[in-house]
Formats: sequence, C-alpha cells, structure tokens
Amino acid sequence: MIYSLLLIKRSIEAVLLAPWIGLGRLIASWKPLREEYDIFLFFPFYHVGGAEKVHSEIAKLFPGKKVMIFFTKRSVNDAMLPAFEAPGNTIRDISVYTDNKFLYFNNLIWRGIMAAYISRQQKPPVVFNGQCNFAYKLSPHLPAHIRQIELIHSFCSFSYIRLPFIRFYEATVMISRESIQRHLELYRQYGVPAGYAERIRLIMNGIPLPKDTAPLEGTDMLLYVGRGTPEKRAHLVAAIAKEAGVTAGFIGNVEAAIPEALRAHCRFYGELTDAARIDEIYRRHRVIVITSIREGFPMVIMEGMARGLAVLATDAGDIPFHVREGENGFLLKHLDTEENIITAGAQLVKNWAPEKLEAMRENNIAYARSHFSMEAFAEAYRSLFFKA
Repeated sequence: MIYSLLLIKRSIEAVLLAPWIGLGRLIASWKPLREEYDIFLFFPFYHVGGAEKVHSEIAKLFPGKKVMIFFTKRSVNDAMLPAFEAPGNTIRDISVYTDNKFLYFNNLIWRGIMAAYISRQQKPPVVFNGQCNFAYKLSPHLPAHIRQIELIHSFCSFSYIRLPFIRFYEATVMISRESIQRHLELYRQYGVPAGYAERIRLIMNGIPLPKDTAPLEGTDMLLYVGRGTPEKRAHLVAAIAKEAGVTAGFIGNVEAAIPEALRAHCRFYGELTDAARIDEIYRRHRVIVITSIREGFPMVIMEGMARGLAVLATDAGDIPFHVREGENGFLLKHLDTEENIITAGAQLVKNWAPEKLEAMRENNIAYARSHFSMEAFAEAYRSLFFKA
C-alpha cells in the first residue's frame, strides 16, 4: 500500500540526513536554551490570515505556562505578530534558516537543534504543530515520551505531506466534519492503519463574541473578508454586487484579484488588524459573502454571524452544517458554474427584504453565542494539551 511505501521513503531519508541532524544536536549543546518551557508551538507564518488568527488565539490559551513559539516560513508582513504576544510567551522567527532553498542544509541542521532543545527539557513539554512542514520533518527526531499534537485546518497539500509522520502524533485536531471525512477517505485509499483515525479530534474554531452587535448606519449590503487567492474566488462577490446593483466591501489584500471592470462596485479596505475597525466595518454591512470552491468552516462566517450579518455562501466544507436556508442565510452550489453562482447570488440579494434580514440577524447572533464562544475553544485545547 502507498502508506507503507511512504514509511520506507521516510526511513531512507532519515539515514541520509542523520549527519546534518547530528550536527544540529551538537550545535544545540554549545548553545542550549536558557530557560525551561512547558509548550513548544511551531507555526509557518505571522502575516494576516485566518489560520494565523487561529494560531494566535491558541498561543494565548496557556497563562502560567512557559511557551516557546517558532515561525519557520518567511511572512509577507508582521501585521499579526503582536497577536502572538502574551505573558510567558517567547517568540522566535527562524525562517532565515529554515526557509531558504539555496541553503537548505540549514533547515536540516535546525531540525537537530530543535530536537535537542526539546528533548533536553527537564520536564517533557507538549509540542504543537500548526500545519507546519518543518515541524512534521522534526517529529521523528523527538523522543517517544514527548507528546506531539497537530492541527490541520482543511484538506490540502498537508493532508498528504503529514502521512509519513502521523505515527508520531498523539492527537490530530481538525476544525470541520467535512475535513475529517475527507481525511478518513484518504486514509482508506492509502492503507493507513485504522487506529490512526481514532486520534482525530474535532475542535471548532472560536471567536471573541462582540458585546455590541447594533448595526451601524450608512451600510453597504455585501462584505467579503479574506485573501485574494484563486480558491476564494473573490471576483464572484464583485460580480454578484454588480448584477444586484449594490456595493461590496472587501477586507483583505484582494484588489488585484478583482477585474478592473468590477471595481466600481467594490469598496476596498485593505488588510486590517485593528479589532475595533474590523468590528465597525462588519456592522456597516448586512450580508457576509463566501464564494470559495473549497473551505473548512471560515472564521469570517462566525464573525459575521456574531454581529448579525446574514450569510450568502457556497455550500463548501462545513458551511451547510451551520447555515440553514432561509433561516440565517442562503447557500450557493460550490461546484456550479461561475455564471450560475453570480446569477443565483444576485437574485437572492435583490430579493432580500429588510424584514427578512432582520429576522436572520437575530437568529445568527443567538446561534453564534451558543456555538462559537472562545470559552469552548479554550477548554478543548487546554484539555487536549494537559490531560487530567
């Protein structure tokens, strides 16, 4: 089976890379960590993004613990970096060593350095991998008594990258039912032992719920929050706005993804990190729009629902588990043609009566309060990290 071949490949690589790993361990003995840590967190980036926002919330869940955070990939900007700061947290960006393909040997050496740092802690720490390639490559070099936990945000390239390393992870966190099902199917296809399925844990993302949810005056109808990457299809939001004769607001670096002919129907706010400003913009809109071809369960839907926005979204990922047709929003078929999505979306926007939006507003605020609280999110992660 494919899984067995992946294990053989990883074992051969381990032999070939052993000298570099050994050199890293030797360097760590010359320059050891100065403090003891309870938790090691490995994340790729700290630029603006939904995954990065989740990672920053996780990084702040452990007051009273000593936490070391490593970033291993070059970030586009440092906008989210302050969000990872908390008492007891130490932050190090090692991407200059681990994200340079021309000096790739540094990545190998740092695997040895990290392995030594972690294994030499007096009390075994918890190691957490937030969808980080470097951390997967590190995982075989850590002692078996050190608990390793991974987080997978969606079914993506990491779903395949991680397979040779899942035996080293005590628990796998996934954020959506749809993602779990797709990974279980992949396990079956590749011949992964059935026992690894039992390590998967569903922990939905949480958000800080706003105290003030009153809508603000002078609102535009539609709001898009996210990246301008191809799978998000932000241009469909702009096209829906044009056909419906309304304006769509965009938070994020998406302007380049919108054709020039559609920009007259758009209001671009750019990348934002100020929570008060983001909250204000949400409350100046009535509908949060997602047009993705694939999703897990987007945090922007949680944030929009918590402020009373109705939802207009493709039925990708776990979105249909939370959006009920006519009650708190409407769904578009994510596999439909772009033309049909635009037409159907625009028709819904045109027919959305104010009284219907108000009813959805109340439904969504109540739903968010009962399903998306940070308290449940925090308790789930703390229980997983430090089992009684």
